[in-house]
Amino acid sequence: MKGISSSITRGLPLGAFLNVADNSGAKILKIVSVKKIGTTKGRLQAAGVGDIILASVVKGNPEMRKKVVEAVVIRQKKEYRRLSGLRVKFEDNSAVVIKDEFGNLKGTVIKGPVAKEACDRWPAIARLASIIY
Repeated sequence: MKGISSSITRGLPLGAFLNVADNSGAKILKIVSVKKIGTTKGRLQAAGVGDIILASVVKGNPEMRKKVVEAVVIRQKKEYRRLSGLRVKFEDNSAVVIKDEFGNLKGTVIKGPVAKEACDRWPAIARLASIIY
């Protein structure tokens, strides 16, 4: 996992719902935990673009439902700032389900745009992305 050049505002706290942008069988995820993010005592963890999350499948195929999966956030509604001064925000909060810690995807197609920061950090996501914004 590579570092991100911009400062991502983490706009997805625990319990947030995300759409799934791939064809893995899951449709809606609920954030349970954020990996590799430390916080202070009493503060909820939050995720941003490019972060690995543990999420529960709320809606999807019967064999996928009620399972905890790892996913990577590829879009968020909360705007964040790139080093060039450009502020970026998307229409929805979305993630893709991954199989392992290297970022290999469970699905074979990603629908919609993918943030450039997520593609920089995860080359496997960049290979399948049709639109990188």
